[in-house]
Amino acid sequence: MVRKFTASQFKKGIITFCVVVSPFIFSQSTDTLREKTILPIHIYKKDFKEILPAQVLSGEQLERLNSQSVADALRYFSGVQIKDYGGMGGLKTVNIRSMGSQHVGVFYDGIQLGNVQNGIVDLGKFSLDDVESISLYNGQKSEIFQPARDFGSSGSIYLQPKTPVFKGDRKTNLALKLKLGSISLFNPSFRVEQKLSGRVSASFSSEFVQSRGLYKFKYEKKNSDGSVANDTIARRYDSYIRAKRFEASVNGVINDGSWNVRGYGYISDRGIPTAVVNNSFGPKGQQMLDENYFVQGGFRKKLFPKFETQVKAKFAYDYTRFLDTVNVATTVLPIDNAYVQRELYFSTSNIYSITKDWDVSASYDFQYNNLNASLTDFSFPVRYTSLLAFATTYQWKRFKFLGSILGTFVHEEVRKNAKSPDKTEWTPSAFLSYQPFESKDLTVRAFYKRVFRMPTFNDLYYTMIGNVMLKPEYTNQYDVGFTYQKLYDHQVFKGIYVKVDGYYNEVEDKIVAVPTTNLFRWMMTNLGDVRILGADVNVQAEFDINTIKLKPLVSYTYQRAGDYTDKKEDYYGDQIPYVPWHAVTFTMMADYRDWSFNYSFMYTGERYDAQLNNIRANYLQPWYTHDLSVQKKFNWHSHQIKAGFEVNNVLDQYYDVVRNYPMPGRNFKLIVSFTL
Repeated sequence: MVRKFTASQFKKGIITFCVVVSPFIFSQSTDTLREKTILPIHIYKKDFKEILPAQVLSGEQLERLNSQSVADALRYFSGVQIKDYGGMGGLKTVNIRSMGSQHVGVFYDGIQLGNVQNGIVDLGKFSLDDVESISLYNGQKSEIFQPARDFGSSGSIYLQPKTPVFKGDRKTNLALKLKLGSISLFNPSFRVEQKLSGRVSASFSSEFVQSRGLYKFKYEKKNSDGSVANDTIARRYDSYIRAKRFEASVNGVINDGSWNVRGYGYISDRGIPTAVVNNSFGPKGQQMLDENYFVQGGFRKKLFPKFETQVKAKFAYDYTRFLDTVNVATTVLPIDNAYVQRELYFSTSNIYSITKDWDVSASYDFQYNNLNASLTDFSFPVRYTSLLAFATTYQWKRFKFLGSILGTFVHEEVRKNAKSPDKTEWTPSAFLSYQPFESKDLTVRAFYKRVFRMPTFNDLYYTMIGNVMLKPEYTNQYDVGFTYQKLYDHQVFKGIYVKVDGYYNEVEDKIVAVPTTNLFRWMMTNLGDVRILGADVNVQAEFDINTIKLKPLVSYTYQRAGDYTDKKEDYYGDQIPYVPWHAVTFTMMADYRDWSFNYSFMYTGERYDAQLNNIRANYLQPWYTHDLSVQKKFNWHSHQIKAGFEVNNVLDQYYDVVRNYPMPGRNFKLIVSFTL
């Protein structure tokens, strides 16, 4: 039975929980209007445009967006909220349309990145140097020839690594890059590609990131009514990072098919920037050590004229160690906790073309996960997950339909304590699109999708907090929108792209932490009922004025995301934490001969920071930033040298993405790359 508690108890408990518990748990359509992205080989390719177009950043456009990591680049998409805890070493997570970070599937080279411990992928670990494109899908891809796991997310982010391309008789490509920044950033990287034969190529890349993470910020101490008592300029500590990334891949082509194998490793030593409260500016000494490795591969082949199959597999090993041994006066005892996750994944997908306009597919995935931890009385859980998906696409004249159903079967085992019951769920989805005119410039579309997510191992088994009887979290998504794209043979105006979506989402049985009879002891439970009403607008255009090319991009998001859990609570219907009502991004790219210029403006509107009333004390002011960059290309013999200079947060705005986790002010970056 869930114990009742008052709003004031909840508020005090939230503060206590954040201070005491969180350290333990923390362990567009196209590049331009003309497609330029180099993607891996796809044998199955019909003239079937996506029912739900993705937001895509790729190629040179991605390179120019003043972005250090994947999380930085995702800020330019509509409908996305990034939680950034500050600096190079701070945790960076993404939330799509306010449904929660655990509902976002992140896929690297076609296979999902996992974290069964807390369900969150830290996107700050993934550099853009090795990524060719980033795609964001609401709902899911319109493609049905994919693993079953791809059908199981409310929103998906696909990171496509670079694929070797060799010009003429070249057999080797070498790229060197160095980034130097004002926050003591030292970031060298290299990538080498080798053509092994006419059908096989290989690549290897490596990167080193180091930053002291020290930067100034403005701290405001507030009264209970939300007014500012005083402010001061302080220095941010505990945001250092030393990280190494290395990646190798081998890609091959066979008759009517392709294959690839990829290995990835990431090793880091990071400081954990803690919340700045009560004039606590000095270093806290909390530290996180990470080791993340995975090996994955895929094989794809058309066996018969109407039948194609693919197989994917992956093994991942993740080690995390959390240390708090410096300031033990406030924690009583030193903390040194270690966690080890292992994942084994296998998938087989098959597609059959009944007619040229009608396809059906069937996919089966199996996944094994376990978690070990150096915690007292830990359960040492193991999870076996099977997923079975059936899907179909049908095209009749200008009408297109995609339908799918996903079955998820979960069984868990523990070494000690109680275990979560087995779960079986079937979740459907349906997507429609229609082109009302023969010109095909305008497309209207709609979709419905139901998804559930399993509670994480932290939710279920974390010592004294977990609850093995938790239900899965469900989302219902409804979306209606249109896309308009028009190319012009005009001297100046070359084309326009407009994408508009209105949506309504429901999150049922939302998993939250609530206090029990003792505010120092919390329990995970199903309480939440969140309803989200929103709209996304994306507009792109292209101009050619003499020798200057201009490419403006505007993204706007409106969201009304309310907590409708309990009508008796005075915060019933209030906006949920950290979701702004309005967010706008504007980007202008300009090219003149060998010069490139980029300007970005980002605005996030007013928000509230507590899972309680939308009152003045919880209010967060809007924040905005201006970013500028300039690049110049040089040709030296047959090689290319590119130099770039970036100024981020030009007006030196002081702001928090997450309250009390201040972001850097004005900072600079110099980038030099050499291609052999």
